[in-house]
Amino acid sequence: MAIKNIIIAVTIFVFMSCTQQQSGFTPGEIWKDDKGVHINAHGGGVLFHNNVYYWYGEHKIEGKAGNKAEVGVHCYSSTNLTDWKDEGIALEVIKNDTLHDITAGCVLERPKVIYNAKTDKFVMWFHLELKGQGYKAARSGVAISDKATGPYTFVKSFRPNAGMWPINVQDLHKAPIAPEVKNEYCGGKGCLPAHPDSINLLGRDFEGGQMARDQNLFVDDDGKAYHIYSSEENSTLHISQLSDDFLSESGNFIRIFSERYMEAPALFKRNGMYYLIASDCTGWAPNAARSAWAPNIFGPWTELDNPCVGEEAELTFRSQSTYVIPVQGKKDAFIYMGDRWMPENAIDGRYIWLPIEFEEDKPIIKWMEKWDMSVFDE
Repeated sequence: MAIKNIIIAVTIFVFMSCTQQQSGFTPGEIWKDDKGVHINAHGGGVLFHNNVYYWYGEHKIEGKAGNKAEVGVHCYSSTNLTDWKDEGIALEVIKNDTLHDITAGCVLERPKVIYNAKTDKFVMWFHLELKGQGYKAARSGVAISDKATGPYTFVKSFRPNAGMWPINVQDLHKAPIAPEVKNEYCGGKGCLPAHPDSINLLGRDFEGGQMARDQNLFVDDDGKAYHIYSSEENSTLHISQLSDDFLSESGNFIRIFSERYMEAPALFKRNGMYYLIASDCTGWAPNAARSAWAPNIFGPWTELDNPCVGEEAELTFRSQSTYVIPVQGKKDAFIYMGDRWMPENAIDGRYIWLPIEFEEDKPIIKWMEKWDMSVFDE
């Protein structure tokens, strides 16, 4: 009987240890879900719907192979942003069709989900590179579901705004494409032989659609949704309004920060102003974050300073932005959501979540070893 009681006591202790609520955020540490497993949702974003937060991200596997999509998009749910329930794989890659756009081994990055109240559908967008093509495809993928947790059904992939000119198009973009303009560049900082306008990358990709790599989604107060993505060989950001069903681009878009090579864009809104946090284009290596603001989502956009301050601010605390979470029920409460990439062992990537402060209405991010929601009550 004594042994039986000991076993019961140990079982209860283990259960309570695995299910007890996390008291706050500890950036960079292992972050376990309700099953006691490190959360596997990299390059992710958060949707708030019916009083529940849903976190979607890339499901990684061990080793360098984890940098390719071998599983799909993982989903977790929470009511407090610290304790997360594993909801399983929301979007699975295709394993029985090697020619499918999202076949296993493709590159599927930065998934984001938004809810369309008109259609009562959950819509997922992500950056997609076709298997075996490196980063040449530069496409956007779209999937849809009746439930926040999925399963999501793949709809299509494409390059955005084919046959459409941006609101701020210049006459030079509509000029004939010079024969020396290449269809391929390396897609990174320093790879272009001249300014993207000088070689007219916008015009080069007019018919087939604009390149789209690192991306994010934003739904405004009026219900209109926007897609922001790195384009033109990563040299320029595009902000594009989506169609009413959120499944396509509307053709209404703008180019911003040409030749600034901004990646990992995250949009949010505060007191009527639009804010952007992004990064430089340095691959897996961390760099100094970028920030910007605008009175209208279509500009004019003004670049601000690195929002990070303090030790390792020049490396964004060894992270890269992926999303900014508006905390529900708290005024001026926003959380910077970043990834600390581990490309040699992708599954070990860590999450850097930090509160955003505002000084003269400009975003400021400071390092905290441990913090909780009470910081927003000060």
